[in-house]
Amino acid sequence: MNTGVKITAFAAALAAAFGTAYGVGQGMDPVVAGAESAQHGEHAAGDQAEAGGSDEGHAEDGGATPSGPGGLQVSEAGLTLDLETQRLAAGRSSELRFAVVDDKSDRNVTAFRREHGKELHLIVASRDLTTYRHLHPVRAADGTWSVPVRLPEAGGYRVFADFTPDTKGARGLTLGADLAVSGASEPEPLPARSTTATVDGYEVTLTGALRPGADSELVLAVAKDGKPVTDLQPYLGAYGHLVALRAGDLAYLHVHPNGEPGDGTTKPGPEISFTATAPSKGAYRLFLDFQHEGKVRTAAFTVHAGGTTAEQPPADGEEAPGHEH
Repeated sequence: MNTGVKITAFAAALAAAFGTAYGVGQGMDPVVAGAESAQHGEHAAGDQAEAGGSDEGHAEDGGATPSGPGGLQVSEAGLTLDLETQRLAAGRSSELRFAVVDDKSDRNVTAFRREHGKELHLIVASRDLTTYRHLHPVRAADGTWSVPVRLPEAGGYRVFADFTPDTKGARGLTLGADLAVSGASEPEPLPARSTTATVDGYEVTLTGALRPGADSELVLAVAKDGKPVTDLQPYLGAYGHLVALRAGDLAYLHVHPNGEPGDGTTKPGPEISFTATAPSKGAYRLFLDFQHEGKVRTAAFTVHAGGTTAEQPPADGEEAPGHEH
């Protein structure tokens, strides 16, 4: 698996599936601070998911391309994300339906390139970055995608669809659309910066700094009950997947780890290494998916690109850790 960095617009997406005769996939539960971990048993080990993006987000051989992030647009390259479900009720399980429409023919796209085991990757995140869903939609024969989802809090959300049309010369795209969840809404402040996150008795420690416009290594070490985890299981073809969402506009950065299961050098924990490049300075939420004992869990962190992680001194002009923006 390539270790390239994916810079696309926010919450772009992992995991999707064929629909109708060859459809697969189930929705995933939230990946957020304070939420229960997700159960991802429907995924076969060895599959891979990669957040695509427009040319600006793809860097198959490592490193980011110089253009701006994708996923901030609902239409690009003659294709439009048609979000049929534009409003949901908070706390209720509902079906989220959408299609990718060819602007010239006004028809749904039904042919997608299968990349890393999936045709389309979907992520849903709240504007305040406290709720995060990695979903597995199913595509019907008419090109309509659907997936059940339950979003716990009212407010504004962003839906990201990441895919590559199965046509000659097609490039990967990440399109985004807004989703409203009805009910009383009180956006939460961005969680404070931290280099540790806990989920289901696991503690994940982050070292390294996310830097704008330059490659940097991020290492995440997984421990359980105080002991290093050395038998992580492959999840979608890797020991971990990392997504970063930029606070404010939800620009999206997806990074695959350095190395892969079975390459002869990559160990199944406790450390998972990534090389990433942030599209700009600013605050980001990082979401790490990892699988152990047959279950996928997600650890979340807040970091500042152009600043530092908590153990480093702040950059010129940046406030010390503990100050929220």
